[in-house]
Amino acid sequence: MPDNSTSSEPAAPTPEAISTPRKIYPIVKYGDPILEKSTPPVKKFDAALEELTEDMFASMYAAQGVGLAAPQIGLSLRLTVIDVTGGKNPEAKFVLANPEIIHAEGEVREEEGCLSIPGFRGYVIRPQFVTVRAQNVKGGEFEIRGENLLARAFCHEIDHLNGILFIQHLSLLKRDLIKRKIKKLKKQGEW
Repeated sequence: MPDNSTSSEPAAPTPEAISTPRKIYPIVKYGDPILEKSTPPVKKFDAALEELTEDMFASMYAAQGVGLAAPQIGLSLRLTVIDVTGGKNPEAKFVLANPEIIHAEGEVREEEGCLSIPGFRGYVIRPQFVTVRAQNVKGGEFEIRGENLLARAFCHEIDHLNGILFIQHLSLLKRDLIKRKIKKLKKQGEW
């Protein structure tokens, strides 16, 4: 959209205009052992970590997700990014390093999916409200409370950091059905 302002001064470049192109990581799919392992904590908070989180946001948006954990891009690191607005609200972008749920309340059963298990969904019971303690990209500690979709995203992504996938919250029957379908897709070379 053109700038229709009457100012004769040139506009300052936007952060998007001066930022470097982002790396889009491929999403690791179910079956890769990294998805079922607990991750070690982030210890180094530096420019490389900031770059990684921006690349994770770009990868998440490219895959049309609302959350992405480091194991989902092949990195064993206790780090996740979340934006339930899909990039529409910059203030809704969260980087959670070394997150832990310190309080949960309520219960909501909603359909859930996962970028690492594309094409499969299932109803999962999660808390309606959660409070998470984490560190930001600079290492500063903070607490955040989320409700509904944000609470679900916090729980889902922290599960990833603990080696737990959403299908582990499904009934044994539903889980086995998904695993059989994935096995068939692997045999056909489509997974």
